[in-house]
Amino acid sequence: MSTGELLNIEPQELQFPFELRKQISCSLQLSNKTDYRVAFKVKTTNPKKYCVRPNTGIVLPRSTCDVIVTMQAQKDSPVDMQCKDKFLLQSVVASSGALAKDITPEMFNKESGHNVEECKLRVLYVSPPQPPSPVREGSEEGSSPRASVSDNGNLNTSEFTLASKAFERHEPQDNSSEASGLISKLNEEKNSVIQQNKKLQQELELLRHVASRSRVGIPLLYVLLIGLVGIILGYLVKRT
Repeated sequence: MSTGELLNIEPQELQFPFELRKQISCSLQLSNKTDYRVAFKVKTTNPKKYCVRPNTGIVLPRSTCDVIVTMQAQKDSPVDMQCKDKFLLQSVVASSGALAKDITPEMFNKESGHNVEECKLRVLYVSPPQPPSPVREGSEEGSSPRASVSDNGNLNTSEFTLASKAFERHEPQDNSSEASGLISKLNEEKNSVIQQNKKLQQELELLRHVASRSRVGIPLLYVLLIGLVGIILGYLVKRT
């Protein structure tokens, strides 16, 4: 805050959250410390770039007045976010009953013997406020630990180490019951396959035994049939 004999001016720096192609405004508050009417006038080194409302006016005794300074939309970014523009606020005691329309340039002419207070204000560009990062629902609870990233883009080693240890400590416990159930199921299926294999082997041996008996019985039956036919033929020959 600038404290003169006539006005308190707040703030001392005009701060603009700079963004390309966007009109930006900031405000000044002028507080009259006296029991007189005080006339003020705002000047700038770059009048085409800024719009000041009001650029002249009257601050009533023991009261305040707000001045809005608007920077026009800029097409190019400033180098290193530096600005050389400056403002000058002049103030002088006005006559009783004076209004804004009564202000003249002559009132701020020091050579004419007027007691003019001056306050220089510089311009600062600041980064625009960043919106808060959205937090996905359920990200705080029930999620696996993750390593965080610091402001400069580097992985936070200590947090990553703690997260890794926690993961190694809890992950096997979470999957132990699942793995035991799977192993038990596989063992049951293995035993079932072994029993079916034994049963199939027994049935195969039985089939082989039957087949071997069939191969022996067929020639014997053939011999018996031939013998029976021979006897019948011999009997018929004898009768004839």
